[in-house]
Amino acid sequence: MKSLVAALGLTTALVLPGMALAREVTLTTNLKNYGGDGAYLAYYVTAADGTYAGSLWMAGGKAKYYEHLSGWYRASGGNTAEISGITGASVGAGRTLSVTLDLADTLFDAGYELHVDAAVEDMRDSPSEIVVPLTTNGAAKPVAGSRYIADFTYGL
Repeated sequence: MKSLVAALGLTTALVLPGMALAREVTLTTNLKNYGGDGAYLAYYVTAADGTYAGSLWMAGGKAKYYEHLSGWYRASGGNTAEISGITGASVGAGRTLSVTLDLADTLFDAGYELHVDAAVEDMRDSPSEIVVPLTTNGAAKPVAGSRYIADFTYGL
């Protein structure tokens, strides 16, 4: 229930500024069998000019590891108050994380990009392992990761 309330908080924050309509979006991340501990994942959005627009979700509950999600940490200043949802667990190798949330319609087809950072204990960090433009045409099209993520899709 706490995660649901938190998720509604950030997605509302990304919706209200433009008083736009929102659409339900499912983010699906499939991890590779990389042979290490569970991965911390941070999902965040940047505007067309590259400026940070907001955080969506984070998998992994120990704040001491958040700085290893270096793209997100640099963009957000490490401000966890902006994250709509934080799960208490990292995502295990070979596993899938699916998160459904509401995003403002104004984020689609307007130059915004969704980033996914990944970090695994005792292994290399992977900032912006996934960077995908938020477009209606890009929905359901898998994007390959570079280190820990096998593929990522978002569905509308």
